[in-house]
Amino acid sequence: MSMKIIALLLLANIYLMATEYIVITSHRNTISTLSPKQIKDIFLMKRHFINGKKIIPVNASSTQALRKAFEESILKTDREKLNRYWIKKHFQGISPPIVQSSENSIKAFVKNVDGAVGYIPRSQLDNSLKVLYEF
Repeated sequence: MSMKIIALLLLANIYLMATEYIVITSHRNTISTLSPKQIKDIFLMKRHFINGKKIIPVNASSTQALRKAFEESILKTDREKLNRYWIKKHFQGISPPIVQSSENSIKAFVKNVDGAVGYIPRSQLDNSLKVLYEF
């Protein structure tokens, strides 16, 4: 196998690994994309509206690898720091996002709740969902 083919295969593999997860919403939602900063603010409950539309974040359960990847890639924090953040917010009357126990639950929530935004593995994407960001 030539070195060019090996290099292309390695680059393709790196790209596929880099976009293993996606941030999603329903096709009914008018939002077309979100920046990492907007997503972070939404999931830290610092931002509640995009273009005048109420946004409802939905998290994977804390035991899922999906959640860990999201926290590291998008929130840029670890579980310990995030727990301290939510303890402080609790005393300000702010609760963390809703949690769903499975990828199917996240998809169902996003499909059925107007303004919901969640994240799933790319392999779970179907035509009822819109990709807002890849990570």
